[in-house]
Amino acid sequence: MSGAATRQTVVDAAELERQVKEMYTRVALAPEGDFHFELGRPLADRLGYSQAELDAVPAEAVQSFAGVGYYFDLAALRPGERVVDLGSGSGMDTFIAAQKVGADGQVTGIDMTDAQLAKATRLSDAFPVGGVRFSQGFIDATGLPAASWDAVISNGVINLSPDKPAVFREAARLLRPGGRLAIADIVTDVPLPDNVVCNATLWAACIGGAMQREAFVEAIELAGFAVTLMKANDAYRFLSNSAQGATRTYGVRSVSLLAIRN
Repeated sequence: MSGAATRQTVVDAAELERQVKEMYTRVALAPEGDFHFELGRPLADRLGYSQAELDAVPAEAVQSFAGVGYYFDLAALRPGERVVDLGSGSGMDTFIAAQKVGADGQVTGIDMTDAQLAKATRLSDAFPVGGVRFSQGFIDATGLPAASWDAVISNGVINLSPDKPAVFREAARLLRPGGRLAIADIVTDVPLPDNVVCNATLWAACIGGAMQREAFVEAIELAGFAVTLMKANDAYRFLSNSAQGATRTYGVRSVSLLAIRN
């Protein structure tokens, strides 16, 4: 074991939570605003979501989509399965997952931001597929029952956590043996320096919390998974000059991966 996966950050967790909630409140309420990252249907189109997937879910959820990749091809969700969406936001991926598991399945979205939860819950009231619910919680402590889920999904959220190994341990706790973790997230080619890692503003912008790619995989495996597939999401890009600078300097990029619970 290299120890890279156990390196702890010194970011101010309370300040990080405040900034993340503030940013993603704006994502929910004013997705037309200016952000370090893209939002909405043009982004989803470019990342690989199909027209059929996007047309089948509430348009307002798509407008607030802030994911970083596509992983439903890796997740291979089947009718009747039970799924948890960690960091579900306004619910686009949760609703897509619900379409795939059908009326006999169940999808639970977990998010900590009041505005995102309120929006997703409101949209779910008119969603034609049952078995969708949203619950307030943290992605490293969902409060959901253990060993009860077939798949855990997450899109562009784990990089925001100050304790990523805890998130992967929670995913492992939720899944039955053989269950699937399918995620898209931000990683780096090289470890970020302390002046970036300790900056809560850069974390909230999906940069400062990005883990070095091999350490990210190691943390997943240490939690009890076997990583079986990984692909680069080359269509994803940051918008601001500072974010683009970090991309060039540290190799900040998006990947999607599939891991199987041991």
